[in-house]
Amino acid sequence: MKRVFSAPTLTDATHWANVLASHGIEAQLRNTTLSGGAGELPIVETWAQVWVADEQEQHAQRVLKAVASGAEASAAPWQCERCGEWIDGQFDACWRCAGAGESP
Repeated sequence: MKRVFSAPTLTDATHWANVLASHGIEAQLRNTTLSGGAGELPIVETWAQVWVADEQEQHAQRVLKAVASGAEASAAPWQCERCGEWIDGQFDACWRCAGAGESP
């Protein structure tokens, strides 16, 4: 297993573990309860960590870098087939009528 991310809060680490999971990369959270050791341990060693299998390390690093840079946030807007409303590409259902649509 390889550590691919660490964060001072469990919320941040959980978010990035979920990002990896959404890309088909199994991630484990570690150090989720070490924050109580701050002061006795070096502060960075108490941060929550995200670990992946050795063979998925490079793929995980690429995914984390792409998502952090916003490279994946540029999905094309689409028009709802039901009501005709234009929806940002990041959404898969219409905010107005909950319908679906096709990208132009």
